[in-house]
Amino acid sequence: MEETSEPRGQEQTEKSEATIQIGNYPVMESALEVLSILGNKSKVTLKAKGNSIPNAVAIANIITEKMLNGNSKVEKITLDTVDAAGIGDMTSTVEIILIKN
Repeated sequence: MEETSEPRGQEQTEKSEATIQIGNYPVMESALEVLSILGNKSKVTLKAKGNSIPNAVAIANIITEKMLNGNSKVEKITLDTVDAAGIGDMTSTVEIILIKN
């Protein structure tokens, strides 16, 4: 899991946002790391693809329902599918935006 700070137009101009790439790491460790980042930022975007999607969903649920119950929520969920060039395989992606109240 790594934090990226890619400029994305005016959305990323505020320093109160972070983007986290979710991998196949232990879910509770990742949730604690996201929680610490969310402590400093008001908006965190979780990005995952393929087999990492269930981990991203679990982390979002742990943060919003267990750790910050009532103090955070899911603002937006974006689902997409990407074609692999020339192979014909498709990979699903998800982007979950969490915000602090």
